Amino acid sequence: MREAYTDQLDSLFASLGSMAAEVKVAVASATQALLSGNGELADGVIAGDESIDRQREAIEDTAFSLLSLQQPVASDLRTVVAALRMVAEIERMGDLAVHVAKVARLRVPGVAVPRDVVPTIEQMAEVAKEMCRVLVRVIAERDVEAARELDEADDTMDQLRRNNFRELLSADWSHGVEPAVDLALLGRYYERIADHAVSVARRVIFVVTGEEHHES
Repeated sequence: MREAYTDQLDSLFASLGSMAAEVKVAVASATQALLSGNGELADGVIAGDESIDRQREAIEDTAFSLLSLQQPVASDLRTVVAALRMVAEIERMGDLAVHVAKVARLRVPGVAVPRDVVPTIEQMAEVAKEMCRVLVRVIAERDVEAARELDEADDTMDQLRRNNFRELLSADWSHGVEPAVDLALLGRYYERIADHAVSVARRVIFVVTGEEHHES
């Protein structure tokens, strides 16, 4: 009985990893759509969010079933409760990828990002994609060291976000209000993807070690 319960907990984490992997693809595809003005690709990301939502529902159902049908010991309860919080954050990362795709779709057949701002957005997107990639490993392997490393990547994202604001507020800005609004939103979306990745990683640390992270 105990072994079966452990298998169910492992399956719960495997499902979280699969969901995170799908979000990773969504972030990459939304970015490609954004920088290329590819409307079909953007539409695919938007439509694909339904699959991520279904995965959240399935994971939540499994977690609540484990809570109601079993009597989890403290460490198992920690895992199930953390999973419920993680699944909500991973879904939110998927929603943010959709927001990026919607900005891309809105500007088709044009491209939302002015050419001289592309490097900053590319860097933000690369950090977000790499954080998603690492997060999949963190969840699959419950890799505490990799989870801790995401904090450093998040610091890089925060710096890029500040650079993004400086570009938008510069006296040299010549692209008008609409692109400025797009870029302010895009910067926020990528920054939030990174924030959620860090939060999920910290919950993995909590599951493995019992160590809670407190913001300074």
